[in-house]
This record gives sequence, C-alpha cells and structure tokens, in this order.
Amino acid sequence: MNNTIRHEIFERLKAANPAPTTELHYESTFQLLIAVLLSAQATDKSVNIATARFFPQHGTPQGLVDLGLDALTEYIKTIGLYKTKAKNVIKTCEILLACHNGEVPDDRAALEALPGVGRKTANVVLNTAFGHPTIAVDTHIFRVSNRTGLARGKNVVEVERKLEKVVPAQFRHDAHHWLILHGRYICVARTPKCPQCGIADLCEYKDKTLPR
Repeated sequence: MNNTIRHEIFERLKAANPAPTTELHYESTFQLLIAVLLSAQATDKSVNIATARFFPQHGTPQGLVDLGLDALTEYIKTIGLYKTKAKNVIKTCEILLACHNGEVPDDRAALEALPGVGRKTANVVLNTAFGHPTIAVDTHIFRVSNRTGLARGKNVVEVERKLEKVVPAQFRHDAHHWLILHGRYICVARTPKCPQCGIADLCEYKDKTLPR
C-alpha cells in the first residue's frame, strides 16, 4: 500500500465521520481514565452501564477512595476482571491524590506508572483528553491495520509504530477513533462487512465477503 492510497482511506473515513470520538461515557479527564482502564477485555457498553452507577456521586479520585474497594467492586462486577480492576482503580486514585493533586497527568511515563494503566490506556487518554496525536492499538485497530494492508505488524506495538509513520499528519489525531470504529462495526473479526465498507476498493484483503 502506498501513501496515496493511505491518504484516500483517511479522507473517506473523515468524510463519513468528521468528528469521531470514544464511545465511553465520561465528564472529566479522570472519568475518561477510569473508563478506559475498566474497558480492557470488556465492551464500552458494559463499562458505560457500570460507570453510570457510580460516576454521578463518586466520579472523582477522592470520591472513589471514599467509596472504598468493596463498594466499587460491587458496582463493576459485571465487567471482566472486575476484582483486579477495582484494586487498580483505588490504587490509581490514591496515587493521583498523593502525587498529582488529584489531577490526571499529561505525561506518558506518569500515566503508565499508574496501576492498571498500560500503553494503550495512556495513548487513549493522551489523545482524547490532551489532544496528542497518539494511536492506541487495540484488537480492532490491529485487525484493520493488518487486514487492509494499512500498517502490518506482528504485535500491537509494531502496528502502532508503523501507523505513526504512515498515517498522514492531518489525520493522526483522529486516526485511532476512525480505525477502532471501522473495526467495531464494519471490518469485524469473523465476517467483515465488505459490501458496506467505504474503503473496500482500497483494501488489500484478499478474502472479501461478497454481497448476498
């Protein structure tokens, strides 16, 4: 795939969705951080249902510390890995209060030092909350990048590095959102919806599904 085709792919994704954003519900940078932390190996829908139970009354670092581990665990027990996530959330809140005046740091190293916050979560927060042109590669973006030929790689870090090199600068801020939504709703894992795809003619996938 050459740069001209890559540029056209993002032009079309932008035309179809000029202002993409996360589907997680949040009202502050802190709430975004917690929602993304909880979303690992879980759907955004399940996270939104869970956070709606406690964000309104306890959606701050101090609020969650005051809520406590047991109550938080009960609120998020419908989410995968909820026990570990609950512990990480409380520990993260304590660190934010002790080291960052209760604010989410605009810094990758500081974010990745928080319990349960890996590279992908840090990238989402840096991009969505602080406007950094980062690309957080999850299973959807990994699949779309490899399947289309946009940026092939053997692991998520390799794909991330490749995307950082090949995505045109003017599209880099929103690239993460366009690709994840494309993978979630069109370029799905088992049977991609190629007949509905706006970039099918630019895609290098050899086993495209045919119209019924």
